[in-house]
Amino acid sequence: MIRVGRDSQSLPTAYTPPFEDDDEGGLDLSQLLGAIRRRFLIVIGLATVVASAAAYKAATDTPVYQAQFEILTEPLTIETQVISTTNPQTLSSREEIVAVNADAVKLKLLTSPQVLEPVAEKLQSQYPGISYEAIARGLNIKPSDLDILVVGYQSTDPQLVKAVLDLVAEAYLEYSLQVRQTDILKGIKFVEDQLPYLQDRVETQQERLQGLRQKYNLVDPGTTGQQLATQISSIEQQRLDTQLQLRQAQALYTNLQQQLANPSTTETASASVLTQSVRYQAILSQLGAIDNEIAKGSVLYLEESPEIKLLQEQREQLVPLLRQEGEQVARDLANQIRELEARYEILTDTLNRLNQQVKQLSVTNREYADIQRELTIATENLNQFLAKREAFKIDAAQREQPWQLLTPAGSPKPSAASVKRNLLLGGVLGTLLGLGAALAIDKLSNILYTPKEIKDVARLPLLGIIPLDKNLKNQDTTVDIGRVFLRNTPDVLSLGMESRPQQLISVFYEAFRSLFTNIRLLSPDTPIRSVVISSAMPGEGKSTIAIYLAQAAAEQGRRVLLVDTDLRHPSIHNRLGLANMQGLTDVISTDIDFNHVIQQSPQENNLFVLTAGSIPPDPIRVLASQKMQDLIAQLRSAFDLVVYDAPPLTGLADAYLLAAETNGMVLVASLGQVKRSVLENALDQLKEHSNFSTPLLGVVANRAKNVPLTSYGYSYSSSSSYSQKPVAKNLNNNGELQKEASSPLTFFRKKSK
Repeated sequence: MIRVGRDSQSLPTAYTPPFEDDDEGGLDLSQLLGAIRRRFLIVIGLATVVASAAAYKAATDTPVYQAQFEILTEPLTIETQVISTTNPQTLSSREEIVAVNADAVKLKLLTSPQVLEPVAEKLQSQYPGISYEAIARGLNIKPSDLDILVVGYQSTDPQLVKAVLDLVAEAYLEYSLQVRQTDILKGIKFVEDQLPYLQDRVETQQERLQGLRQKYNLVDPGTTGQQLATQISSIEQQRLDTQLQLRQAQALYTNLQQQLANPSTTETASASVLTQSVRYQAILSQLGAIDNEIAKGSVLYLEESPEIKLLQEQREQLVPLLRQEGEQVARDLANQIRELEARYEILTDTLNRLNQQVKQLSVTNREYADIQRELTIATENLNQFLAKREAFKIDAAQREQPWQLLTPAGSPKPSAASVKRNLLLGGVLGTLLGLGAALAIDKLSNILYTPKEIKDVARLPLLGIIPLDKNLKNQDTTVDIGRVFLRNTPDVLSLGMESRPQQLISVFYEAFRSLFTNIRLLSPDTPIRSVVISSAMPGEGKSTIAIYLAQAAAEQGRRVLLVDTDLRHPSIHNRLGLANMQGLTDVISTDIDFNHVIQQSPQENNLFVLTAGSIPPDPIRVLASQKMQDLIAQLRSAFDLVVYDAPPLTGLADAYLLAAETNGMVLVASLGQVKRSVLENALDQLKEHSNFSTPLLGVVANRAKNVPLTSYGYSYSSSSSYSQKPVAKNLNNNGELQKEASSPLTFFRKKSK
């Protein structure tokens, strides 16, 4: 078993490819547009062929003649009109139903055998082959404006078109009359069926009204209510007056009792009720006259004189009489109080009884109003139905056709709509067939065309998208890296390196810078020191990706070694124009030091190359050897980054052996070339080799055609941030590597000079 590399265990496990099976999504708009763009000729070809066939058919077919007439129809039936004049609420609901269903029902009836069979029978003598089906098939009825129908007919015989439309118009008018007569008869029957019910309703309400009047002895609840209100107002006023008189009498009686209860105040009592008593006032006057006589006699006579005694005796006789008269006045006042109290109670009882009658009258009045309203409605409906019955009898005697022919059928003319329709259908059908064929061919080809498709199939991080550079593709086999990368910077010029013309940086190289940056960001804590570049199948550009990735890393100051591990078909030395006398195979199979085999790139001092060397008979044995594992460890220690160009994954195990000893593998997929099945098969093989800890860092989409190769517009001047790149510390003033005793590459640095 292959030993697991140490660095391969330091990467985050989150970047190990997930192999769960997920359902594929549907075809999105970008995939559809891409398929149309790739198969544009197929779409145009099929659309042209089908449209041409449709045009030829339209040109060679027998002309189709057509004509039409317009007819005004009635929207409502007689029964609906009866109901609408009787019940407005029913009218609204019925009109909604008619508005929704009138057109559909009317068109169905006008094309039914009931209407068109007589037309076919009349045409049998002149056109023996005519039938109801033929007429219905060629007839076209469509609503125009409100209650107007446009009826058209088309056929290859213009005379038949004219004859059919004339007979159909006549049949429609006759049909409208029949329908109207039928509706009138139905209306009469409907009215007669409703009359007994309406009469019963009227009689029922009249009986209820009569019973209510007899029960409560009233004619009009409104008049009775007004009378009760007047009585209540009068009784209430009398009750208030009686209450006032009662309180006044009670006050007088109390005052009089207090004065009469004291004997000393009897003669001087001044109650108002006493002043109104004539007898009391007469006795009081006599008593006052005697008192005056006594006062006068007291001056002339002694108190014991007979004259004075006589006056005193007279006075004593009048005092009891005065007291008796006061008591009689009090008794009369008490009787008056009792009368007022009795009257007050009678008025209160009368008022309560009237209020109770008012309450009962409110209930009776509501019942009376309900009965009166129902009676009014029933009477109005009965009168309307009676009037409608008489109107229907008059309409039944008329023979006027309700429908009206607005525009008679004109002379039949050739139909241009059929030609346009054939051309339109041909173009649409051809386009749809072309699109379907393009999508089918594109789907059956099983080729991945977009980076999104690559990412969806691989389910891995998309590390980079490399655009297709046609100029690079058309160059010679030898790759001059210096032509692609900008080298004219102040730091480089100061070291005496070859000056190159200043130019704009290309999207092509920026893609490799982004690729290298994305690989670095996969493991920011533990730097990636070695990586394997492979693909699912040959010809996907993995070697080109490996070369330019190594160059991009070297441009950023890293010491990079590019190793050609494709021992079956080595190509790095040919692409870079290097010798392949000795290489990786020689280091493994012999005791030669790898320092004597590594070559330095003439365009980049930080880039070194280890070619494949001689082709071994068994490359797997070479790559699986312990010496190869030791060499990988030594190279990882000597360089900042080691890039291994490995053979394809399909059918070969070389890349798996290498990836197990490195930080991981980068899978290259060529857009427009790699098939879905091939890529999935390669990923399945990676799953099978998961026991060897083969981490897959991500995928690179190569040869993307939709990425423009225009420049960014930034020149590499001294003020540009893009021009500043790290310079290797082991360069001398001549741009050469300094000689270091501890470096294992001293000999090859000299050789590179």
